[in-house]
Amino acid sequence: MTRSKELQHIFVTFYGNFIDTPDFGSLRVRMNTAIGVCMDPSIPENFGKIQFISENCEDPLMATIQYDTSLTEDKIKLVVPSNNSITSFYFPGFIDTHIHASQYPNCGILGNNSTLLDWLNKYTFPTEAALSHLPYANIVYDKIVSRTIANGTTTATYFTTIDLNASKVMAQICSKYGQRALIGKVCMDSNSPEYYIETCKESVSSLIELVDYLENELCNPLVQPIVTPRFAPSCSRELMETIGNLAKNKSLHIQTHLSENFNEINWVENLFPECENYTDVYNEYGLLNEKTILAHSIHLTPEEIQLIKLKQSGISHCPISNTSLTSGECPVKEMFADGIEKIGLGTDVSAGYSCSILESAKAAYAVSRHLAMKKEKPQLKLSVNECLYLATLGGAKVLDMDKHIGSFDVGKSFDCQEIDLISPNSTIDIFEWQVPTNLPNTKSEHTSLNKPEPFRMCDIVSKWFFNADDRNVVTVWVNGHNIQNLNT
Repeated sequence: MTRSKELQHIFVTFYGNFIDTPDFGSLRVRMNTAIGVCMDPSIPENFGKIQFISENCEDPLMATIQYDTSLTEDKIKLVVPSNNSITSFYFPGFIDTHIHASQYPNCGILGNNSTLLDWLNKYTFPTEAALSHLPYANIVYDKIVSRTIANGTTTATYFTTIDLNASKVMAQICSKYGQRALIGKVCMDSNSPEYYIETCKESVSSLIELVDYLENELCNPLVQPIVTPRFAPSCSRELMETIGNLAKNKSLHIQTHLSENFNEINWVENLFPECENYTDVYNEYGLLNEKTILAHSIHLTPEEIQLIKLKQSGISHCPISNTSLTSGECPVKEMFADGIEKIGLGTDVSAGYSCSILESAKAAYAVSRHLAMKKEKPQLKLSVNECLYLATLGGAKVLDMDKHIGSFDVGKSFDCQEIDLISPNSTIDIFEWQVPTNLPNTKSEHTSLNKPEPFRMCDIVSKWFFNADDRNVVTVWVNGHNIQNLNT
């Protein structure tokens, strides 16, 4: 399917089983549902957005015409799932709130006993510096964008490198693929290798040029700039304050790292004695607000938690990298209990060895259980539903985009992935007696002692959560566009 063919139709109606997580811990299942999406470019305020939702619908085409009687059949495209079993369903696109695109070549390379600061110097900085060679940048960025889409990621907040032109390449590739993205040219003028550092003036001017390029040349509303001070130790006070003012004046998103590692925290305390704590450094220099994404945030003090709540900043939980670098276990459920509601998931490639948010969700599930066992607090465990919320609507809240993406609601953009547990090459085994012929949340009439009860929909979701991978992602849509049909 090509985008030009899609635009022949001014309305697309998706039909099948829709699942999302409208609240932390809840699972909303809507069977045999029609969702209508406006694809008429002459109505920009509705373009790519959900216009109606009709549950338990027998005729999706009729439901569409009833919604808008001016529509004729030739203007409506009907999209149905790859199979009509409950093993196939639509789920919101994943939202990766923290990923280093430039580090993708290092996925799975962590070194023996590496921790954050030595890992940065040995592996990360040399790899990032190499991407100033644009042919390398093209190859790496093309591959990671296609990989994240293949894993169902419809929105990603990317760190690139300090190189302006390579950052432009990344933006061009995201635009080409149709992925929703925030592009962050890394800013770092202090405590960095001689071969990979910039002056404050260079950092600011290149950031301004990238913002101008995205807003006035690329002109793709799906691809936006994000102010990206790497982390406090690599940024001077002047740099943080200057780019903080830029973010404020242009209402830009901000992303950085916070409290990932105890050595890092101690380093920050020594570098910024005028500040009360690590979080206060970002607050002091104008980088903490409702559009700020704080990656990791593992070892926060009560004072820092209160400050993050006050500023309404978001936290990106990166359980795979936190485990791989032995940085710590982020107490997500405690944060929710303390009133921090903007928490999502990040793959944190390449300290995170997978660019799949589903893998990060599984890791979040496991890390929460280790934390619960260690502290003897079962209430710290995350459920499957809670982890899926973090992967979608939770991430949307972190990006301050929850009114636009993250769930299936009227007025939101249609960012979606079609999941099929029995897709070609799937490694998931589903047996015929496990698939009900009736509605999935009702008991079957089958009473034989020799056969178990069929799965409910929550069982199907659990099976997908723990056993699936990119082979179970059939199709991905962003803003109503089919950006990659993975079986063609």
